[in-house]
Amino acid sequence: MDEAPIKFEIKHIDKYTGARRGQIITKHGMIETPVFMPVGTNATVKGLTKYYLDQIGTEIILGNALHLYLRPGMDVLSNFEGLHNFMNWQKPILTDSGGFQVFSLPKTKLTDEKVVFKSPLDGSEIEITPEKSLDIQNVIGSDIAMVLDVCVNSLSDYNTVKESVEKTFKWALRSKKYHYKKDQALFGIVQGGLFEDLRSLSLSQITSLDFDGYALGGLAVGEKYQDSEKILKAFGNQLPDNKPRYIMGIGSPTMMFLSVENGMDMFDCVLPTRMGRHGTALTWKGKLNLKSSAVKYDENPIDDECDCYTCKNHSRGYLHHLFKREEMLGKILLSIHNLRFNISLVERMRNAIEKDEFKFFKEEFFSRSTYSLTN
Repeated sequence: MDEAPIKFEIKHIDKYTGARRGQIITKHGMIETPVFMPVGTNATVKGLTKYYLDQIGTEIILGNALHLYLRPGMDVLSNFEGLHNFMNWQKPILTDSGGFQVFSLPKTKLTDEKVVFKSPLDGSEIEITPEKSLDIQNVIGSDIAMVLDVCVNSLSDYNTVKESVEKTFKWALRSKKYHYKKDQALFGIVQGGLFEDLRSLSLSQITSLDFDGYALGGLAVGEKYQDSEKILKAFGNQLPDNKPRYIMGIGSPTMMFLSVENGMDMFDCVLPTRMGRHGTALTWKGKLNLKSSAVKYDENPIDDECDCYTCKNHSRGYLHHLFKREEMLGKILLSIHNLRFNISLVERMRNAIEKDEFKFFKEEFFSRSTYSLTN
């Protein structure tokens, strides 16, 4: 019998919530969960070197199969024998299949067999099947691959979402049958939009297949917080409890707390670096606008509770100056800080879960910050 490509162990479950403390072991190292995964879509977490990714405690990064397929291309990644070598990152990597990106492109055509779209680079026609998506992720060499699913707008009508659920299951079956890279885990994705009966159907279909982990897809794509909350509370803890649970595309403190308390183990988002590039810092007291003239003379670090390089070495006033002069260093320094904030937040969550104090940690966090509990 072949050895499983990853091993997952739950160390503790908080007795007051569904929050789980666990570990995922991959061929490129161990991942402590819950875990926030910085997004490295194009073989780079924007602005951050490997040194800083290590310094802020990054355990796993996310790459995007579609973008890497387009550039640098499979010939380059084959030459380097995978993404780990190409970007010199020897810790775990998860690759998104690119389903969300494909279906957000204009003039995308969908059949039972494949998705057809125009290349955003040169307009040429590209076809992606569930099997081709896995071939791409095989060349990339990620530790965890995602099946190609059908992701639709969260506000889509019932019949559109139902059709996406049906195709997602058919494609999951094909992916499970085709998957051949023995040292690469494969995760299935539950769709269903905001319709609970379709979520239930998709969950029963996808979990009937023995994937190495399971994801909730199609959330955090523009719907109201209350709608995300409803789906997470209804289905988070219905995913198999002996496999990693991944909610795709979330990274705000509010959504991370909601996800963890409802049994999710993994999440990713571009939010921390995107906000950083636009001058907004995440702190333990709330968001801070470093473009504001209010911090022009401020000699304090961004956050006196933060242990990141930026907070140890630079003041708010200096960051303000960098953004006013549109210096790229400001974007880099703030991206370092924001990612460290998210990673340190999940580190504290893990400690709280181990002590059965997650509920109290959450209450304390929101009581002393300006983050909202409802969005």
